[in-house]
Amino acid sequence: MRSLENSCRSRAIPVVRLSNLVCGMFLLLQFASLSAAPVLKTDNSALGSESAARFSFGPVVKKVSPSVVNIYTAKTIRENTRVPMDDAFLRQFFGLPGGFQSVPRERREQSLGSGVIVTEDGYILTNNHVVEAADEIKVALADDKTIYDAKIVGTDPQTDVALIKVEAGHLPAITVTDSDKLSVGDVVLAIGNPFGVGQAVTMGIVSAKGRGGMGIVDYEDFIQTDASINPGNSGGALVDAAGRLVGINSAILSRSGGNQGIGFAIPINLARFVMERLVAEGRVVRGYLGFTLQALTPELARAFGLPENSGALVGDVTPRSPAAEAGLKEGDVVVEFESRKVNDSRQLRLMAAEIAPGAKVQLTVLRDGKKQPLMLRLGDTPGEGLGRLSARNSPPKRSPGNASPLAGMLIEGIDGRTRWQLNLPAQLRGVLVVELDPASPAAIAGLRAGDVILEIQRQPVTSTEEAVTLGKKISAEESVLLRVWSNGSSHYVVVHGIKS
Repeated sequence: MRSLENSCRSRAIPVVRLSNLVCGMFLLLQFASLSAAPVLKTDNSALGSESAARFSFGPVVKKVSPSVVNIYTAKTIRENTRVPMDDAFLRQFFGLPGGFQSVPRERREQSLGSGVIVTEDGYILTNNHVVEAADEIKVALADDKTIYDAKIVGTDPQTDVALIKVEAGHLPAITVTDSDKLSVGDVVLAIGNPFGVGQAVTMGIVSAKGRGGMGIVDYEDFIQTDASINPGNSGGALVDAAGRLVGINSAILSRSGGNQGIGFAIPINLARFVMERLVAEGRVVRGYLGFTLQALTPELARAFGLPENSGALVGDVTPRSPAAEAGLKEGDVVVEFESRKVNDSRQLRLMAAEIAPGAKVQLTVLRDGKKQPLMLRLGDTPGEGLGRLSARNSPPKRSPGNASPLAGMLIEGIDGRTRWQLNLPAQLRGVLVVELDPASPAAIAGLRAGDVILEIQRQPVTSTEEAVTLGKKISAEESVLLRVWSNGSSHYVVVHGIKS
């Protein structure tokens, strides 16, 4: 098994009938833009003391377990198999050494996972990987006797959420709560079908919230828990002490393939957003800002003179994008999104992704130490950006000198041939890094041959002469802030001074 293993592969978004008129009005306003959105049974109140002080969770498990189902899938795997060839003529005809030929074969692969019933009329949340490419999906209720055929309503690989449906009524739908109100230290229960042994319940606490950067999916905002999660729990329920759904169990961090106390669940708020989009549109369309987000490190925060290390740094603004039309600039730091504080670039990306394209949002940016509000209309997420090749053109210059943090770097100007060879955008202005001493401060900071330096200390550079002139003004001990273009976008880099 992989080190990061999708053992809990399903994320279910509970959809329940509203308990009162106030809840119904709130949900109607919240999802007015969506057609025929599933109606969830919700309870967003804080946990009572009676829930926090339980010595037995038997009543909670009895209430919740009927909502958790087993999912069995089967799919056809097509692959080529090498088989021996005894006939010399056939070996010569196919041109295959060693007397083998490739023969296409098919095999059936079966797997299992878990899911959560979120509506009484048969909507079930699970993980994308549980049902991906499945030819056949069957859902077994908790009694393991009632089995339904299921169909896929929609999937979202970027969050690993899938929504399936069975044709049935009056199913035991789970109650959903607001996962944003979950606190580190809260008791949670994980329910699923680990290793196919049957439905099982484990208990733990919320170890952390907002976990990202794990490389499991594109959009990560995981709830981390030490409740035992194992293969087969994929798509199972993570519930709080009151039995309300807070997350869909999704993955584990493990060296052995089994539980080691680090499990991840998709917050139900994120899963619910995905579900609503899948029901309304059949796919998830995310809002597009139009600028490259860069993590704001303590070094960059000091270089920009920021009071605290929070916010999302604008590394590059795409021409004619929503960000460009709103007036954002490279070097702006987004500190608020729709009046909500932005802690980092990952959080801003998630917040924008949960708003439909075309909506107007308000950003607050720090520019030259001053807050500035901007209105931005979200666009549709485009395809991939430009790529980059490695090449060199005219004779380079060494920049800027031996007594500078930028020593050990060879640069050259960008002419038409270089721009064509490297597929550089027509509007890109800067100097090309041709060669770097691997032990130089710039190389240690992350610069590579083929990168384009756009700014030095917030000053644009358009020629090698400008770069050398600016570099000579920097003392050997001084740190340098560069804006660098690479891999289709720009970002900021701090090159540390040379310690004497």
